[in-house]
Amino acid sequence: MKPDFALEDSLTFNAVLPWSHFSTAGGKGNRDAASSKLLQEKLSHYLDIVEVNIAHQISLRSEAFFHAMTSQHELQDYLRKTSQAVKLLREKISKIDKVMCEGSLRVLRLSLTRNNCIKVYNKLKLMATVHQTQPTVQLLLSTSEYVGALDLIATTQEVLQQELQGIHSFRHLGSQLCELEKLIDKMMIAEFSTYARNDLNRPLEDDCQILEEERLVSLVFGLLKQRKLNFYEIYGDEMINTAKNIIKQCVVNTVSQIEEIDTEVVVKLADQMRMMNFPQWFDLLKNIFCKFTIFLKRIKATLNTIRSVVFLVLDKNQKTRDLEDTLQKNSAKESTVDTEVAYLTHEGMFISDAFGDGELPAGAADTASQRNTSPNSEPCSSDSVSEPECTTDSSSSKEHTSSSITPGGVEMMISDDMKLTDLELVRLANNIQELLYNASDICHDRSVKFLMARAKDGFLEKLNSNEFVTLSRLMEGFILDTEQICGRKSMSLRGALQSQANRFVNRFHEERKTKLSLLLDNERWKQAEVPAEFQDLVDSVSDGRISLPEKKPTATEERKPAEFLIVEGQKYATVGTVLLLIRIILEYCQCVDNIPSITTDMLTRLSDLLKYFNSRSCQLVLGAGALQVVGLKTITTKNLALSSRCLQLIVHYIPIIRAHFEARLQPKQFSMLRHFDHITKDYHDHIAEISAKLVAIMDSLFDKLLSKYEVKAPVPSACFRNICKQMAKMHEAIYDLLPEEQTQMLFLRINASYKLHLKRQLAHLNVVNDGGPLNGLVTSDVAFYTGNLQALKGLNNLDLNMAEIWEQKR
Repeated sequence: MKPDFALEDSLTFNAVLPWSHFSTAGGKGNRDAASSKLLQEKLSHYLDIVEVNIAHQISLRSEAFFHAMTSQHELQDYLRKTSQAVKLLREKISKIDKVMCEGSLRVLRLSLTRNNCIKVYNKLKLMATVHQTQPTVQLLLSTSEYVGALDLIATTQEVLQQELQGIHSFRHLGSQLCELEKLIDKMMIAEFSTYARNDLNRPLEDDCQILEEERLVSLVFGLLKQRKLNFYEIYGDEMINTAKNIIKQCVVNTVSQIEEIDTEVVVKLADQMRMMNFPQWFDLLKNIFCKFTIFLKRIKATLNTIRSVVFLVLDKNQKTRDLEDTLQKNSAKESTVDTEVAYLTHEGMFISDAFGDGELPAGAADTASQRNTSPNSEPCSSDSVSEPECTTDSSSSKEHTSSSITPGGVEMMISDDMKLTDLELVRLANNIQELLYNASDICHDRSVKFLMARAKDGFLEKLNSNEFVTLSRLMEGFILDTEQICGRKSMSLRGALQSQANRFVNRFHEERKTKLSLLLDNERWKQAEVPAEFQDLVDSVSDGRISLPEKKPTATEERKPAEFLIVEGQKYATVGTVLLLIRIILEYCQCVDNIPSITTDMLTRLSDLLKYFNSRSCQLVLGAGALQVVGLKTITTKNLALSSRCLQLIVHYIPIIRAHFEARLQPKQFSMLRHFDHITKDYHDHIAEISAKLVAIMDSLFDKLLSKYEVKAPVPSACFRNICKQMAKMHEAIYDLLPEEQTQMLFLRINASYKLHLKRQLAHLNVVNDGGPLNGLVTSDVAFYTGNLQALKGLNNLDLNMAEIWEQKR
């Protein structure tokens, strides 16, 4: 038999029982019956074979079969005993479960249920708190608490992304908070713009430096938190508008107080301003500078507060980095402790979930406390239900805040999410400082435009020296004040002042040069009396005060004019032009003291003035120009001597003038002092030319007279009498004008000329020093000449050395 033999299979069944032989109907009855009988026998045969095989198989396994039947009773006994033992064990386990385990397990289940309820309760409280975010934000915005509102929005966003993620009822809250944050950005910018406008446009008489400091600090913190780092530009734009309004308002107020200006006829403010006289316009400018000074002080105070907030955030960033570095250093030292804590946490995981801190066994208390320090732990103490607020540690751990005190005493909370880099904060602080510099530049630029508007009709150029000095001092004072406030120089107003100063210098110089020219053209070169005020002027210079003294009319009227000008003990005979020139020179020096910025220009102009006087006086006296200009008949020796003495007086003051300018020049500008050296040389040359001219006059006289000299009686001869007469006239003309030393030197030169001509004439006449009659006549004439010359005042000790008239014998 095949191992897979199965009669259920139709093919197998048909193969064993060929039923096809029985399926045909009718016609073959006998043969079919025989076949059926044969089949039946065949089946019987198979049945016998099966029974024989079964019996054989039973005979083969009969021992095992009967052994199994025998052991069945024993197995049933074992099963019955086992069933009884199991039943007894179950009864005991049930009793143990009821007595020992059921209560404890129930406690565990209740504890877990309680903790789950607490978590659900806390979650619901958190949802309720989040649900109140928008009304709370609106309430904070109503009190301008922008920083608090932004912190609340940031905290809520973080909670929505972590603890409340997937809550269906809050699916739109995140986008709503984003829109609200954008609205707060716009509100803060608008609020800061309003603050800047109110701060800069409040009355300048108000003593308060900073307007609503708490509000300003809150706004700046909010803008920094939102990274709106260009907010200072709003303040800068408002500064420009306010500076314009300050000038406009000052002009309007001043014009309204001046009755002479009809505002209905003259509509434009610039035209109204141009109708003011100097005192009115000067008071207006002074008022503008005063307002600008207060304006800059306010800006400085406000910007310093803003910079202090920026530096506060910068300092907080630095402290945070230092703390992180410290924690990283300490983490390596605590690695072993961290490993043990991790193990305890793992072992106590289920216990800490089931029990609260107060219910833990003593052995597990430390384990639970270690778990509760982890950032992801939940507050699960027995008292947590009664807490007024309960938030998860994961959200609160990211809201570390530090209390800081601003310069104004306002306590603010700087949150850690103000993620600004040090570079951004430093750049912002520098930009705010630059804004202060810009404020100074704005005030200077507006002042320059105000000055230029007034200078259009040449008003500033027409000011006299006193008025311009007053204006210059006012502008210099304002420039120094702004530099002290802002800490940097602004060049626009200084440049405008320098430009006006240059125009003033040009006009100042042209006026005095023209005045000097008119004086010289009308000068008759006669000695002038010296009024007492000029003597006082010279005395003040000798005392070291190079300035014009104050006028004292009563004292001046009592004192009579002097004949000579006394300078450091020396007498100077002068003309009126030189007296006024000295005053003009002192005006240049005083102008330099009053306006230091024009020192170099004044030095150049004064040099030009001195050169002009030297050249023009030379033309008029030595060049005889005064004959045509003034109508003098001739240029006398007295004119020449007086001109020389006047030049000497100017030369005396040149070193004093040089020292005055040198003290006010920068070292790199000392090269300009060479102008005074050149002028001194020119004056000395001019003086020498005058002396030479005086000698030349007498030289031509000697040549004329001695060429006709004849050695004959009577003695003294007419020629020598005439010569002595002319020498006496010369001495009379110059003695009172020139110092005695100069007179002696001049007559020595004249005597040398006289000896030269006499020697030449004697040689022509062949008169020699032989003791003869002719020699005696000449000696008598020379003795007459010597006696007359030495009889003149101041020349008695003059060494004439008349032996030189004779030819030396070879």
